[in-house]
Amino acid sequence: MIAGGDSPPDTSATLVPLPRAFFDRPVLDVAPELLGQVLVRTTDEGPVELRITEVEAYAGEADPGSHAYRGRTERNASMFGPPGHAYVYFIYGMWWSLNLVCGPEGHASGVLLRGGEIRRGQEQARRRRPKARKDTELAKGPARLATALDVDRTLNGTDLCTPDDTAPLSVFAGDPADESAIKSGPRTGVGGEGAHHPWRFWIADDPTVSPYRPHQPRRRRS
Repeated sequence: MIAGGDSPPDTSATLVPLPRAFFDRPVLDVAPELLGQVLVRTTDEGPVELRITEVEAYAGEADPGSHAYRGRTERNASMFGPPGHAYVYFIYGMWWSLNLVCGPEGHASGVLLRGGEIRRGQEQARRRRPKARKDTELAKGPARLATALDVDRTLNGTDLCTPDDTAPLSVFAGDPADESAIKSGPRTGVGGEGAHHPWRFWIADDPTVSPYRPHQPRRRRS
């Protein structure tokens, strides 16, 4: 049986949207400062509130690990801005991933949301993630996070900085992680020249942070 209990009190009325200027900065400044901030996903079922605990930074054309390393395409166009919007992509033919675009418009960079604590709307998340054994696993990893929040390609390009409480995706000021609790290391599953960039950031000892896995080259079937 999944662990849980009653949802925390509704705090949405007190949340303050992060300004676009927060995202209009270098990706390596934005990424660690997103830890502890709050993402709210609103559907017809109501809002789901997630405290961000794990992220990865991708620096566009300067980053061999980024989708935008070889330039702009139809798929990655949202990465080129404006800042404070969502970039959503499909991976491995199975899963969606949610990124927050940052940096000046025209310069592709973004922060992948890898893990978070669902603070409100757990019932919705459990229905979407029935295989989760406990609440700390609901959004533990980028595919699980996107599934728990009902994120798909229709949200690509969504403005994250609107104060409208009916917006499908918004990012609010939360309780930023203490600098002493923030850890960094190589990004999960990134190979090649970008494998060793210490651009994954997480809150130490938080149970919603996903395990690190190095890149494993795919083997072709004979």
